[in-house]
Amino acid sequence: MAASAPVSTPALKGPLSSPVFVLNSLDDSVSVIDPVTWTETKRIATGKQPHHLYLTPDEKSIIVANALSDSLTFIDPKTAEVQRTVLGILDPYQLRFSPDMKWFVTAANRLNHIDIYRWDGKDIQLAKRIPTGRTPSHLWIDTKSSTIYSTMQDSDELIAIDLASQAVKWRVKTGSVPADVFGLADDKTMLVALTGSDGVEVYDVSGKLPVLTKIIPTGLGAHAFRAFGDKRHVLVSNRSGDSISKIDLQTLAVVDKFPAPGGPDCMDVSRDGKQILVSSRWIKKLTVIDIATRKVVKQVNVGKSPHGVWTLDHAPR
Repeated sequence: MAASAPVSTPALKGPLSSPVFVLNSLDDSVSVIDPVTWTETKRIATGKQPHHLYLTPDEKSIIVANALSDSLTFIDPKTAEVQRTVLGILDPYQLRFSPDMKWFVTAANRLNHIDIYRWDGKDIQLAKRIPTGRTPSHLWIDTKSSTIYSTMQDSDELIAIDLASQAVKWRVKTGSVPADVFGLADDKTMLVALTGSDGVEVYDVSGKLPVLTKIIPTGLGAHAFRAFGDKRHVLVSNRSGDSISKIDLQTLAVVDKFPAPGGPDCMDVSRDGKQILVSSRWIKKLTVIDIATRKVVKQVNVGKSPHGVWTLDHAPR
């Protein structure tokens, strides 16, 4: 896909003071973006194919998961300095801490398993490796830290893992190429983005087995979720549709849409709720969208196949 024309705007001035981090999956690096000048200030070498990142419970480190290097890179979220590298973490594609901060979970996209690690506040220790369906993709853990949910990208499934027994509770067939999964605050409803289709599936998971209750049309290649920060809405990126849909979590319907050129993937929202930061996967850009005007106001050059994007100065998740 040809790169879109650059957007010419003055430097944005906003609520961000901490750097913005963009993972360049095919450049094995992290771009560090100054949110005042909107320029890349440095590029941090990581292991091979960093895809996702997550903040540690003490908020002192962001963990970059390097899938093909079987490693984790810890970076200071304020100074963008590398703190340490942890080796021997097999194929960490996606990662998440449980809300009670006792467990650290990774999805091995390439090796078809989910790993559950104990977390003592500094180090991780493998507790259980769980075989899954083909290509575990994204993870969600409920508010009670009792259940892990994961999509299976190539076997078109959603599975649930009981954290107490560390065993699979159930699995259900989904639509085509399920990617991100997002749970509502009541722990009764799960949303699954279908990258091989054009919408989001809604599951009632309050019973012994999940029930598909609705499909929300969003756009082609529905892929990644990001809570909007108001406890009422969630965003979903439509990677093939070059757009981002805003879903009302009470009505479970799309209530707004934003342009997002170049294959939008992961997103973050500024702490004042005025800007969406999204990785434009196909055009090597970080794209900044003004929510009020629904317009792209800035694009920043980054590395190849930008994926995860994050800043410490984000709206509530």
